[in-house]
Order: sequence, then C-alpha cells, then structure tokens
Amino acid sequence: MSYLLTATCAVPAAGAVLTAALPAGTDDGRRRVTKIVALVVSLATLALAALVAVRFEPGGARYQLTESYSWIRSFGITFSLGADGIGTVLVLLTAVLVPVVLLASWHDADPERVPDGTVDPNTFEGRRRTQAFFALILAVEAMVLVSFLATDVFVFYVFFEAMLIPMYFLIGGFGDRAGGPESARQRSYAAVKFLLYNLLGGLVMLAAVIGLYVIAQDQGFATFDLPTLTGAIADGKLVVNPTAEKALFLGFFFAFAVKAPLWPLHTWLPNAMGESTAGTAVLITAVVDKVGTFAMLRFCLGLFPDASKTFAPAILVLALIGIMYGALLAVGQKDIKRLIAYASISHFGFIIMGIFAMTSQGQSGATLYMVNHGISTAALMLVAGFLISRRGSRLIADYGGVQKVAPVLAGSFLIGGLATLSLPGLAPFVSEFLVLVGTFTRYPVIGIIATFGIVLAALYVLVLYQRTMTGPVKDSVRGMHDLKVRELAVVAPLVALTILLGVYPKPLTDIVNPAVDATLSQVHETDPAPAHPVAATPGGEQK
Repeated sequence: MSYLLTATCAVPAAGAVLTAALPAGTDDGRRRVTKIVALVVSLATLALAALVAVRFEPGGARYQLTESYSWIRSFGITFSLGADGIGTVLVLLTAVLVPVVLLASWHDADPERVPDGTVDPNTFEGRRRTQAFFALILAVEAMVLVSFLATDVFVFYVFFEAMLIPMYFLIGGFGDRAGGPESARQRSYAAVKFLLYNLLGGLVMLAAVIGLYVIAQDQGFATFDLPTLTGAIADGKLVVNPTAEKALFLGFFFAFAVKAPLWPLHTWLPNAMGESTAGTAVLITAVVDKVGTFAMLRFCLGLFPDASKTFAPAILVLALIGIMYGALLAVGQKDIKRLIAYASISHFGFIIMGIFAMTSQGQSGATLYMVNHGISTAALMLVAGFLISRRGSRLIADYGGVQKVAPVLAGSFLIGGLATLSLPGLAPFVSEFLVLVGTFTRYPVIGIIATFGIVLAALYVLVLYQRTMTGPVKDSVRGMHDLKVRELAVVAPLVALTILLGVYPKPLTDIVNPAVDATLSQVHETDPAPAHPVAATPGGEQK
C-alpha cells in the first residue's frame, strides 16, 4: 500500500504544528524563520501533490493510490483516501496556491508597532501573531487536501467541518488593515457569520450522513466507504426509498451549497472576503469553497443519482440567478474586494450549472472552472491586495492613474481581470465555453440566458480597471511604487498558468474526463444526441 496520499495531507498538518511551536519573539529574525519554515513545508506539499499527479493514471481505476486505516470499527469507519481525476487536479490547485498565498501574505501578520517603533512583548500581537497566522494557513491546507482525497463519507464530513475553525480565526483575527476604524468589529461580524452559515449547513449534512448510514446498515452495508456505497447503489443491491433519497440529497446539497456558495446561501462570502487579508480571501474563494462544488460531484451525484436528476432543473435555475445576481452586484460595488467577491458568486453559478447540466462537456468544464477560477481569482485578488496595501484603502474612488506610476502592477491587474471575464486565450475561457456548451445541449434556454453573465463580467472588470488604473494620476497614488521581487514571484506563476492552461488545457482534461464519464454513468446519463445529426451520402461518406 502506498503512503503517498497520507504524506501529502500529513506534511502541512505537521508543518502547522511545527510552525505554531517555533520559539516566539518580537524580533524580525524569529518571525522570518517562522515564515521560511511555513513556505518550505508548503513547497514540500506541492512536490508531493505533483508526484500524486504524475503517478495518477487517467485510464486506470476510478480511485488510485488508495489507502485505508481502521478508525472506528463498530461503525465501519475507516480513514480511507483515494485520488480520482477530479480530486487530483484540485489537490494540485491547492498545493500550488498555498505557497503563493504565503509569499503574498509575508507581512500580513507582522505586529503593528506603536509610534516609537516598539512592540509590547507581553501581548499576543508581539509574540505569537506570526506563528499563529502561518500555522492556520497550513492547517487549512491539510484539511482541504483530506477533503479532496477522502473516500469515507464520515471522514470527509469531519474535515469538511474542521476546516471552519482555522478559517474562522484567519478571518476574525487577521483581517484587512485597510478596513478603517470599525475594522475589528466588522471582522468579528464577518467571521461569526461565516461560521454560523457553514455550521448550519454542516449540522444538516450530519443528519443526512446518519440517515444514510442507518438505511445502508439495514440492508447489510454497515459502512461509510464511498466506493462500496456507490457501487451497491449502482448495482441495485442498496435501494433507497425515493422520498428518503430526496431528503438525504437535500441534506448533503444544502451543506455544499452554503460552502460553494450558491444563491441565496451566499451572503456570508462578501463579508468574509471583504474583511480578510488578500491571502485569506484567496483561501476562502479559491480553495475552501471548491470543496463544496467538488463534493456535489463526488457525493451528491454518486450517492443520490435519481434525486440529483430530479432536483437538477431547480438547481440550474438557482445557479442562473447566482450568475446574474453576482455579476449585477459586482457592477455596482465601490469596494474592490467586495467586487471580486460578488464576481466569484457569479462564477460559482457557472460551476454549479455545469455540474447539474448532466453532460460530459458541462461537468468537464465545471471541474476545469474550479481550477481556472482558483488561479485567475488568486491573481486578481492578490494584486488587488498589493494595491490596497500601498494606498491603505479598498475604495475604487481612491485610485486613478496607477498604470502611469506602477505599470507592472497595473499590467498584472489587467491580466487577472481579463482572465476573470474569460477572455479567449486565458484559462477560464475554456472552462466557461465547455459549461455553456454542455448546458445548452440539454437546457438551451438556461444556456442562452447565462451568456449574459459574460457581458456583465466584461462590464465590471473593465470599469474597475478604468477607474483605478487609467486617467489622471491622483495625488494619493503619485508616490506608489511598483511590484517588488517577492510580489513578482507571487504574480508570475499565476499569470503563466493562466496563459498556459488557456492555450493548452489538455493535461488537465486528460485527467478529468475519465472521472467525469464515471460520474455520468453513476447517474445513468449520456450526452444528448445532436439536434441536427450529420447526414450520410449513399456511398457511406458523411457530409
């Protein structure tokens, strides 16, 4: 049995413990050691994730590199891990983004000094702030990786909920310093709202997890093992009453829709992203929220195939509302970070629409969208964070003419924005195109209406760029300096990936497509036949 998946999850967990346990101090040297240790751990995790991707065989078994360790025997719970194509690309996404977030957040946890330049060594601000911040980021990474690899329903639930704890402290304890005098109160409100919304979803899911176990146990399947349960359901050996199946589906889906976030369960996201540091905001929308959409594919469709098809039209309508609602509110935002948050709500609508269109193009596009949205949003949000840290304001109106004083920053911001609006040649375009094509083939009206979300995306991105980067140079930005070496090291890989995956997405599609086909077979769906099939000539040739 390979231990690669366990190592991939254990390294950031151990790194979080090590980082938190490092000697505390107020001097810059000790804080630098903490940061370097956290960065090295994240790079080691990236190396392991890359090895997982290399060893994964797209044409092989559904779950590969599997590991299983007995945990709670009396309930058939095992700590089981397995990599499928969808989970593998999301593990890679997470492992790529965390080192970038750490570099971008290098000074976000430095204690604020009093006017004479000193820090009180007896306070948390002076002693443990840096260790806590970087340890929490690594803890989130470990829990997210387990969620993408878990093949035991109970294990997934535990880590699905556990990741809320470090995220709560990252939002509430290490918020955006550009939030003004009410910043601390607003951070506390955003953190509590994030926690309550997601805890409610988790409690509903817990009831559904227990219900699934009871039903399975009554039919001789006293286990939480996902491949066993989905295989038994597919073979007809485990039969769930249609009414019970719908109730269980809704229990799981509600939790995932909150985390995704799907309209109208989205309202915690703008607060959480707006009050967080740029790095934490990237963790929320590019990493943690992807667990929700990923789980819809793995658990909702696999465990409850008939209920998934029953509720698909209603979910598509909610996703469509989310696309338009998020885009319209983004257009009217005055706060840069809240604009990006509402744009993400719109993008998650596309992802969920692709999942429940029940077509191979839609689900492949949705999976690629998870990856590409993570990269493009990270690029846009982190550059926005660099911009905000220089000016000390999140308000769009406080900027103007930045491209004349910081051209590299402005250019990076433009690339991130163009990727967000899915410009052809950049990574999100491929994903959005596949989602729209896959949706149109089964639900043409929804597919047509959803395309207006692209028009609105162009509006809010280009208006944001125009108001902040072009025009006369405002006095408040006249002395603004361009990106530094560390910041360039953050932006460069994200820009490179955005362009590479926009021009050549094949490495990802080769991994994803077999898993998508397996998911569609679980719900007994095939792609719709073309409305106008190709005709054949009398000689047998197609024309």
